[in-house]
Amino acid sequence: MRRRGIRHVGLAALLMLGTFGAAGTLPAAASEADAPTPSAAPASDSVITGMQRTFGLTEKQAEARLGAERTAIKVAPKAEKAAGSAYAGSWFDATSNRLTVAVTGKATAAQRAAVEASGADLRTVARSARELDAAKARIDHLTAPASVTSWHVDPAANTVVVSVVGADKADNDVQRFLAKARETGPVTVKTVATPARTFAAGTVGGDPYYTGNVRCSIGFSVYGGFVTAGHCGQAGAGVSGWDGSYIGSFQGSSFPGDDYAWVSVGSGWWTVPVVLGWGTVSDQLVRGSNVAPVGTSICRSGSTSHWHCGSVLALNDTVNYSQGAVYQMTKTSVCAEPGDSGGSFISGDQAQGVTSGGWGNCTSGGETWFQPINEILNRYGLRLHTA
Repeated sequence: MRRRGIRHVGLAALLMLGTFGAAGTLPAAASEADAPTPSAAPASDSVITGMQRTFGLTEKQAEARLGAERTAIKVAPKAEKAAGSAYAGSWFDATSNRLTVAVTGKATAAQRAAVEASGADLRTVARSARELDAAKARIDHLTAPASVTSWHVDPAANTVVVSVVGADKADNDVQRFLAKARETGPVTVKTVATPARTFAAGTVGGDPYYTGNVRCSIGFSVYGGFVTAGHCGQAGAGVSGWDGSYIGSFQGSSFPGDDYAWVSVGSGWWTVPVVLGWGTVSDQLVRGSNVAPVGTSICRSGSTSHWHCGSVLALNDTVNYSQGAVYQMTKTSVCAEPGDSGGSFISGDQAQGVTSGGWGNCTSGGETWFQPINEILNRYGLRLHTA
């Protein structure tokens, strides 16, 4: 969107996937005190329709779930604080439409009462989040073969889940890795269809931004530019928009280890706090970056496969790409395809992160990981543009 050639109507004057931010905002923050409160505004008809289609809900059920998820996002940090050292994780239960918080048997009566008073349901488990996180961190120090796609703490199962390609599960290297992983603590093995990969793509038509012959998607607007995936370009690389005109350049980039970057914006381009709905839903305003718990619904916007939704499957997941491991990712059931890399993950009106990679596609299905937005903002000292 150069000022003389806007392709999208309304507020969606973004680059290709997802966001350009505009004026007016709050500093993004990882703490509850700084994070904006999720909007209580009713969801648009298109979002309700999308929820019905994705999750097989009635209109009333979709409205109820969205309202319950907004509540869960606010309750989660309060409940974690209330549980203290007995905290063992939390997740959104789509059956009860409530947040569930796990605590160990060491939780005091006062801690249990405080968790319930926050608005969450209680579950007692054997291991604390601190114990499981420590086990997962020890696995992070292992060298994983390509057929091991990822590993994360599953709070509902109270274990560390390691995902491997099903056809290679019996491979000697995979078995050696799993044996070492089990030495760190409780491990459950899950099989997937194919290895994880990033979703960059060669130059094709559509609404992209380009770095050389690589096409990726814009994530979220920040003051001075936008955030995206680190594997899409290195610091100093120039960026052009869908019309071939110069946008700016990568000011910072990290991959592997992380998968984030930010790009400066200028040369007649500007930003607005919007994620494109691509005609599937209305373009979505961005109002903050509160973290969505495991189990909540989440949607993704990208230049190749456009708008798709699913659920948050895991937080703090380690993804094992062929280029190396990437840590502290969020795993989702949303599909994605090459060219969607860097694009927006959003829950309601709350920015969640930028598309990194995954397995599968939007025809047969799959899973996709994103780099959480608040980590990117904190790393580069950026401020999210909000409506």
